[in-house]
Amino acid sequence: MGAAPIDIVQGYHPGALGRIVEMHALFYAAHAGFGQVFESQVACGLAEFAGRLGDARNGLWTAVSAGRVVGSVAIDGKGFADGHAHLRWFIVDGGQRGGGLGKALLQRALAFCDEHRFAETRLWTFEGLDAARRLYEAQGFVLKQQQAGAQWGSEVQEQLFVRQQGPA
Repeated sequence: MGAAPIDIVQGYHPGALGRIVEMHALFYAAHAGFGQVFESQVACGLAEFAGRLGDARNGLWTAVSAGRVVGSVAIDGKGFADGHAHLRWFIVDGGQRGGGLGKALLQRALAFCDEHRFAETRLWTFEGLDAARRLYEAQGFVLKQQQAGAQWGSEVQEQLFVRQQGPA
């Protein structure tokens, strides 16, 4: 029996927000020691963003397999500076990593950015997430800033990546 197909779904659907928070909490607890501070920030930020999904400059995509969310990415084009987008909540569940799902989600989100002609797309991450960094750089993101920080509950080398507008 083969693996269940994966569909990329745009927009909100029941259970998506909770599952996105869960995937982030579990992954980053295991890989960076993040705890309650991080999980609360993800939950609050995602809840606030979900209330703005009706704005055409915002988008949420989830990868769904057998009714379960196994990946996500969002573009926040309303809550950031004019002409700029913020790539947020990009994650792929452990059992789905390495098969191209992250690339597909990222490409879907960046196509949205290009269609909306955002001058640049930014994302914050931290040093050590090498597979994600390779995906970002392959899509034109460039490291613009790195600094020690603890905004997510533990000190890490925070990184700002920026991608200039691609072809329309």
